[in-house]
Amino acid sequence: MTRPPPSRPPAGPSDAARTVRRKTLYSRLSPPQLIALSFLLAILVGGVLLALPVTHGLNEDGTRRSVNFLQALFTSTSALCVTGLNVIDPAKDFNRLGQVIIMLLIQLGGLGIITFGTSFALLSRRRVNFTERMRVAQQVGALNAGGVLSLIRSIFLYTFLIELVGAALLAFRFVPLEGWGRGLFYALFHSISAFNNAGFALYSNNLMNFVADPLVSIVVALLIILGGTGFLVQLNVVAHLMNPRRNRLAVHSKLVLTMMTVLLVVGTLTYLIFEWNNPATLGPLGFGAKLLASFFQSVTTRTAGFNTLDYGAMGLTTLFISIILMFIGANPGGTGGGIKTSTFYVMMASAWSMVRGRRDATLFHRRIDTDTILRAMTVGLLSIGLVNMMFILLLALNTRADVRFVNLFFEAVSAFGTVGLSMNTTPLLNPDQHIVLIILMFLGRIGPLTFAVAFSRSGSGDLVRYPAEKDILIG
Repeated sequence: MTRPPPSRPPAGPSDAARTVRRKTLYSRLSPPQLIALSFLLAILVGGVLLALPVTHGLNEDGTRRSVNFLQALFTSTSALCVTGLNVIDPAKDFNRLGQVIIMLLIQLGGLGIITFGTSFALLSRRRVNFTERMRVAQQVGALNAGGVLSLIRSIFLYTFLIELVGAALLAFRFVPLEGWGRGLFYALFHSISAFNNAGFALYSNNLMNFVADPLVSIVVALLIILGGTGFLVQLNVVAHLMNPRRNRLAVHSKLVLTMMTVLLVVGTLTYLIFEWNNPATLGPLGFGAKLLASFFQSVTTRTAGFNTLDYGAMGLTTLFISIILMFIGANPGGTGGGIKTSTFYVMMASAWSMVRGRRDATLFHRRIDTDTILRAMTVGLLSIGLVNMMFILLLALNTRADVRFVNLFFEAVSAFGTVGLSMNTTPLLNPDQHIVLIILMFLGRIGPLTFAVAFSRSGSGDLVRYPAEKDILIG
């Protein structure tokens, strides 16, 4: 006589079911939500790591330097958001381990957290579904998700190649100055920081010691330009140079290259003209060094954060134009911040067309569609509103008489544009103001429109469309 099988307890949810639920929760996140949350989580992890005493430098008496959690969180945010603002001195307050962590955060933030995650999936030969491709396309600025995986491979190969070449060139200067081990690390650190437009330097006065050094200034400036131009534009330019007949320059590439050239020329002339006789900046330099320094500041103002001149000693005219350049920022799809050059052009072109009484704004004999204009205007207005709101908070929280109006406005725009330039003001601010700058750097890196879309309620569309009203007076 056979015994009946023993009764089993009711089966709980299987591992497969739990995995499905986890995937469902993951898939519920839209690309903007995943970008924002991934950056936020990485900032917190970086802050915890940099707050550990093992990453802190030593005082002259051999004791560990004191870095509190807010200072570590600020540094983590600045590194991951490739900004470069500092409340402490990374060259002294962090040891080699802490500096390596900062360098990795810069690389992670410059290329994008989701981009790294997708690359690891490719290396492990895991299938990347369409939703994940859309998320990566959103982060790297790809126009569609179809070829995003091949684009990721190209981006990584191109990035690491450029950074290694930059480090090799900088080693010719840093190795004689610092020795082999320290010099090679300095070369790699500054190459990664420059290409990712981070602005972190391992010298207490940034790169002011190299104001007349053509090797350091030109190599760092070229790395900044390459990193801030945008990966899609660079790939399009390379393909065009290899086969001009088959691969034409896209309209977007022409726009980016034109705007970049114009802004670099305007910035260089600005520093040359208005700082020519300033004894604290360009005054003591010869003509060649003045031209080199002016070009370098024009490049670095476009979200890079390095400086070979003292911004705290510059005139108000130069500072104001620097603020405009920082707000415009780099190009879409690159490692820089700001509202982006294409956004600025579309806003100006549409306004100019309206002034001239034309119905359409054009670009290289192409009409700019209405959705692009509305998106550009939205980004511009959200950015202006965000900067002004945070600037008002900085003013309201200010407790120092020696921190002027222009200092705080400069800091606010620099943080939003993920530039990292400062009028020597950041360490003077109080903890509440540092928190404001952390929020600005975070929102500036992911973009105000991305953040607004990420946490807005998704509706099903307008079911009712009202009649248009044309009697509203504008202007």
